[in-house]
Amino acid sequence: MFPSAKQLTIEIARQHTPSELNDQSKVTRSETRDRIIEAARELIYRNGYTATGIAQILKASGANSGSLYYFFPSKEHLLVAVLERYREMLGPYVMGPGFEAVSDPIERVFTVLDGYRQWLQTTDFQLGCPIGNLALEVANHHPRARALVRENFEAWCSAIRGQIESASGRLPEDVDAAALARHVLATMEGAVMLARAYRSFEPFDQAMNQLRDYFDRLVRDGSDWSVGSALPHHRSEENSE
Repeated sequence: MFPSAKQLTIEIARQHTPSELNDQSKVTRSETRDRIIEAARELIYRNGYTATGIAQILKASGANSGSLYYFFPSKEHLLVAVLERYREMLGPYVMGPGFEAVSDPIERVFTVLDGYRQWLQTTDFQLGCPIGNLALEVANHHPRARALVRENFEAWCSAIRGQIESASGRLPEDVDAAALARHVLATMEGAVMLARAYRSFEPFDQAMNQLRDYFDRLVRDGSDWSVGSALPHHRSEENSE
């Protein structure tokens, strides 16, 4: 789900325009900055923000302290850059693979959620949602970081909301797509946290099955709306006789 520093550095290099590539010093500065961000991102993801030191970031990035402080006057400035990077990664690395795998909008939602399950399996429950981790660790002490955590969550919800709205013809007319998207986010975050705590997929799968059942019920209720029922599952007196 989340690329390595090497993978992301290759992708970033592809985004440079020809004029930028002709400016070697500019490219070098950009690459150095990206290496620092990626080293910090991976270390913070694995160890947490507090436990990650500047010396570790310098060693992992291969940068010197002068370069780091040139781009990031403080560790919190670097945290902000990491959160901005996660926001950029949401589309291509989190939502994109799931959206490309299936065409049905509701199935896209569950394919994205399954990506978190696969990541838990790949990392043996060691790593979950990086934004959820940072929300718990830094939200009370770093206002700018908290704002970016919120922006990341809102971007996640917006992508899921778009899929729910695409399926609106199958859902009851009174479904609040924004609220449902936030419910999906809350379910995912809680399921990931419990799976890591239990070192088991059982709580994750239970949460996903309950969410799936809820969507199935909404789709069934939506079919009642589509045939003109006054309320889902309520039959007219004429039909009930």
